[in-house]
Amino acid sequence: MPYVNSSGTRIYWEEHGEGPPVLLIMGLSFTLEMWFRILPHVSQRYRTIILDNRGIGRSESPRGPYSIRTMATDAVAVLDAAGIPAAHVVGASMGGMIAQEIALSFPDRVLSLALGCTSYSGLFSKWPNFRRGPNGIAWLKADRLQRERSVRHLLYATGTPESLIEEDVQVRCSGNWNMSGVLSQLSGILLWNSYSRLPNIRVPTLVMHGEEDHLLPPENGRIVASRIPHARFILLPDAGHMLTTDQPVATIQHLLSFLAQVSNPASAAAWAANSHPCSL
Repeated sequence: MPYVNSSGTRIYWEEHGEGPPVLLIMGLSFTLEMWFRILPHVSQRYRTIILDNRGIGRSESPRGPYSIRTMATDAVAVLDAAGIPAAHVVGASMGGMIAQEIALSFPDRVLSLALGCTSYSGLFSKWPNFRRGPNGIAWLKADRLQRERSVRHLLYATGTPESLIEEDVQVRCSGNWNMSGVLSQLSGILLWNSYSRLPNIRVPTLVMHGEEDHLLPPENGRIVASRIPHARFILLPDAGHMLTTDQPVATIQHLLSFLAQVSNPASAAAWAANSHPCSL
């Protein structure tokens, strides 16, 4: 099993498919298995790298907190281990924050950005609608399965089939999870901010957000797109925070279309010429 040592912490990663390199970075508390709806489609055309962020899955969980910059450094270490100078970087939720940080701190390692259901800050962004989440702290004492099911109304759109949600729950419950690692990741989110730095991103960027996202409301994605030169913003109807479950076909189509454009040098050059800054 492939591991890389990043600042003394072993980070687990996998490689699938062949072609231009794509790095997929998952969000808070989720293991790499949660790319299960996306990975088969992307890896048909691209050399696809996935990883467990520190604190979760098969990666080690050192003492926290973990800064977003530290987790970005972990992802770059994975690219080094794979022998990839630069990749198209795709990030979901916290993974989108890590992807932004890679583009800002290691700009030569990023060919393009695709950011889903993410934000520019933890404390200073548009906050979650906590009324949609579980009540009190009793859920923390519940078993893993109950905890995962209890966040259904916070993560998913109203019309998402229960069968798809339950499939997600089973995948999440199959991965290694520990509270200390998750809280260490969460602390990094709360202390991180990219707002003033986003205009420095100079690669083609796609930002997707669900219209019914109650965890990171759509305003967060709109602001991210408005701050990155020539970024495109797509608001998906009937989608919450879990874009790949709420609207899997549309999400995959938009992502693959974007990757096809930016993987071609001529198309990538035309991206900026044909794009317009997102307005709020």
